[in-house]
Amino acid sequence: MSSLTMQTSPSSSSHEWGTVFLSFHGGDTRQNFTAHLYNALEQRGLSTYRDDKELERGRYISPELLKAIENSMYAVVVLSPSYAFSRWCLFELAKIVECIEKTGLILLPVFYHVDPSHVRNQKGTFAGAFVKHENSPKIVGDDLRTWKSALRKVGNISGWDIRDRDESTVIEEIVGEILAKLNSTFSAVSKSLLE
Repeated sequence: MSSLTMQTSPSSSSHEWGTVFLSFHGGDTRQNFTAHLYNALEQRGLSTYRDDKELERGRYISPELLKAIENSMYAVVVLSPSYAFSRWCLFELAKIVECIEKTGLILLPVFYHVDPSHVRNQKGTFAGAFVKHENSPKIVGDDLRTWKSALRKVGNISGWDIRDRDESTVIEEIVGEILAKLNSTFSAVSKSLLE
């Protein structure tokens, strides 16, 4: 099922309260799961960032996008069959994993029609993606190592495996998990202010 792991205390006060960053491969989920998740988060009053622009070939992740990740309290990563084929997605994921330790970002992985062990061990479509990246002259070895490490870490986090689950139920669980954590944090802050 789901649980929040790898959570640390935020070491930065730059988080925007309740902000959620969505990382996803557009071709796989933009028009269905991610669109429904985005709407559900927004309807519950959670400020949600999703990058809907198609990345031009050869461009790197923008400073604005990096800032959006750094300022978010939560990151929902929708790991779909084509996710690792996108350098853009992998750069985002590496930044998200970095922010878990640096800013206390809470990561919620969704294994969207992929086996979590394939993410963790780069098997299946994830293996195919890395064959493509390894043969690309635009990719350097450090990027490959960073991306593989990020996927390994994310693949080890308990999240939502929705291969055989109703997507609307999973979306409600994700939104509920975020709201419960926000309420818990708010209650703890309120209690400490009263003491």
